[in-house]
Amino acid sequence: MWDQRYAGEEYVYGRQPNDFLANMIRSLGTGGRALCLAEGEGRNAVFLAEQGYRVHAVDASAVGLAKAERLARERGVEIRTEVADLDGYRIEPGAWDLIVSVFCHLPASARRALHREVVAGLRPGGHFVLEAYTPAQLALGTGGPPDAALMMTLETLREELAGLHLERACELEREVHEGRLHNGRGAVVQLLARKP
Repeated sequence: MWDQRYAGEEYVYGRQPNDFLANMIRSLGTGGRALCLAEGEGRNAVFLAEQGYRVHAVDASAVGLAKAERLARERGVEIRTEVADLDGYRIEPGAWDLIVSVFCHLPASARRALHREVVAGLRPGGHFVLEAYTPAQLALGTGGPPDAALMMTLETLREELAGLHLERACELEREVHEGRLHNGRGAVVQLLARKP
């Protein structure tokens, strides 16, 4: 499905970084190792590389990651890419200054396992940035999966990310304009977490 979605020339979620990530990066500084989960066509990975991060982008779609590499070349930066299914994905422990998850919607069991990997994968002082749709998004219909079981709430994220200090965490509605597939009012959960 994802290869088909990314098959055209259009960047279906846009070429600019996620707004929340762009706003949070100002408080995180620049540089270090960054891991982007479910990175798709590369907009966030390329943005982080432009900020001085050494970026590793992971996605299940080889088509999407080929476009990510093209976008990086166009912007004059380098990223590493890896085609992998995030269900059962192993993150190198204690290795990452920043891990990013933007609209990475997995079944609950796979998401819980991945978030355990995130906690273990961060270095002390490392940060995790996440934005995802909440079940309230189903009533808005402006993007995201059509199944509430694939969405997240702040309550479940607090449990799944035990071991991280949540520096910013909220559920809200905001305007999301990221390509043609995320366009309009969105019900999201946002968090910035740090590993002590």
